[in-house]
Amino acid sequence: MKTEVVGYGGTRIGLWVEGAENTRPIVFVHGWAQSARAWAPQLVDPSLSERYRLVAMDLRGHGDSEVPSAGYDDPRVWAEDLASVLDFAGDDAIVVGWSYGGLVITDYLRVHGPARLGGVVLVGAITEVGKNRPGGKVGPAMREAIPAVLSDDPAVAIPALVRFSAGMTAAPVSGTLAQSLLGACLSTPPAVRSALFRRDVGSEDVLRELDKPALIVHGLADAVIDPTSADYAAGKIPGAVLRWLPEVGHLPFAEAADEFGDLLRGFADQ
Repeated sequence: MKTEVVGYGGTRIGLWVEGAENTRPIVFVHGWAQSARAWAPQLVDPSLSERYRLVAMDLRGHGDSEVPSAGYDDPRVWAEDLASVLDFAGDDAIVVGWSYGGLVITDYLRVHGPARLGGVVLVGAITEVGKNRPGGKVGPAMREAIPAVLSDDPAVAIPALVRFSAGMTAAPVSGTLAQSLLGACLSTPPAVRSALFRRDVGSEDVLRELDKPALIVHGLADAVIDPTSADYAAGKIPGAVLRWLPEVGHLPFAEAADEFGDLLRGFADQ
């Protein structure tokens, strides 16, 4: 089911919702220049949808969400957008953040704290952004892609986004998935793609104060977000569990969907 909520400043935030009502919610937050469709393997998985209410959001400026002209550099904006989604999903939600989605979760924690959450899952995620921020260290695929993927010149951006999309996985993936990833990148306006990088945010204090269960999943072959970013978060969050996936790149939930599903169900069941 597709629906929407109203985020910060009246911005419409698109949602993809599956699963039964009156069950524990799992809220999925995608990464830079992607959309809720990235979580399709989980949203259509009966072993999850029959037990949990699954809510995947489109970040502002992405997917089916509205594209405001400003606000992408403000942690409170991201925090309030996610808060609106949690209002819809319900309390005690497990929030799952992939890539830039991990930063959105720390934005929420910085503003609202962890009280209404049931747990946090970080997947190939960053928790900080800015120069020399250890929780936001990127890998070679991202370093090589910037600044071309931020360009508003299609002749520059499109070839760079094609290369970047191919570098997101450790091995070639199906044509359907590859084109879906590329399509999400291309449908995200260049101004939005660029604005998400105009931030400088540290999160050490936020991570240290997280008193909810936390699971960190990271592919050892991730060329987009350096695995040291996962080490950083795991070292700061009290009691965090870190799971490495060998021969997996930046998309554990797609490249190793069965294993990731087992990890997520096990975490949610606890």
